Amino acid sequence: MHKVRDVMTGAVITATEAEGFRELAARMLDHHVSAVPVVDPDGHVVGVVSEADLLVKEAAVADRAVWGSALRGRRGTMATAELARDLMTSPAVTIGPDASVAEAARLMTARRVKRLPVVDAEERLLGIISRVDVLSVFRRPDQEIRGEIAGDVALRQFGMDPDRLKVTVQAGIVTIAAELPTHAVAVELLQAIRHVEGVVNVRSQLTFPATEPAAQGRPE
Repeated sequence: MHKVRDVMTGAVITATEAEGFRELAARMLDHHVSAVPVVDPDGHVVGVVSEADLLVKEAAVADRAVWGSALRGRRGTMATAELARDLMTSPAVTIGPDASVAEAARLMTARRVKRLPVVDAEERLLGIISRVDVLSVFRRPDQEIRGEIAGDVALRQFGMDPDRLKVTVQAGIVTIAAELPTHAVAVELLQAIRHVEGVVNVRSQLTFPATEPAAQGRPE
């Protein structure tokens, strides 16, 4: 299973808390990045400034109603902010290098962020992982996916003879056929296969004895 350290970008464009709005905007444009981690002198991540944070100021300029009694709260602070310390989102949503890529994907989805600074146990910056990095696992070859299903999943996790399973993988879509002892085993096997990196979908052709109570149709 791929870890964050396997797909992250190690060379990270960063900013300090004292850097100004124009410096931040220029850095993002020059390096074609949509966000920069803000670090302290010791390399600890203290926040993140994204292009969305910078756009608040431009939006406020366009919306004259904001420049008055309506200029309040977080949006008002950011609209008048000049330095990274006031523009950044803090604390930053971070992840460790030994977390799985799947964990990174779940965290990005739950926190609605496009990238995560990768930090050590002391919150020092090690790299950054983006949505594109997470999606890179779907470039995994079909044959490699099939090998993990037959070996790691069927044999090691379930003690099954891989020769009892008919497994095909095409464009990340797994089709599996076999006769299993119970419906419960079939469900657990399918769940395990869905967690294999690079799997797009699983199509079940699993069967089990008709005497099994839940044996109405195929497990999904």
